[in-house]
Amino acid sequence: MKHTVSLKENHLFRRLYAKGKTASSPALALYIRGNGRRGNRLGLTVSTKVGKAVCRNKVRRRIREAYRIHEEAILPGFDLVVVARTRAAFASYAQIERELLRLLDKLGVLRKEGRPR
Repeated sequence: MKHTVSLKENHLFRRLYAKGKTASSPALALYIRGNGRRGNRLGLTVSTKVGKAVCRNKVRRRIREAYRIHEEAILPGFDLVVVARTRAAFASYAQIERELLRLLDKLGVLRKEGRPR
């Protein structure tokens, strides 16, 4: 990920949950908030309810890859937290990618040319 930094501090996650805009789908929930920086910060949350460590890491890798591929289509200056729900464990990569793009579009973070059809 070229222009994105990982979001790791707990207080930043809590601030996004409390004050950020949100959108959700069956497999993912997305929280965003402006950060006043040139780049984005991405945080991932995958609960133990999703599955054991192997399953959680697989979901995390799929979300990160879907974000990486479409990173250029996302407007800069946002903190994003993607929360994987239990259905994400059974979703294919294509489903996760489609849901992530739909949520980004719903919250108005995608550039015009990067929007899904």
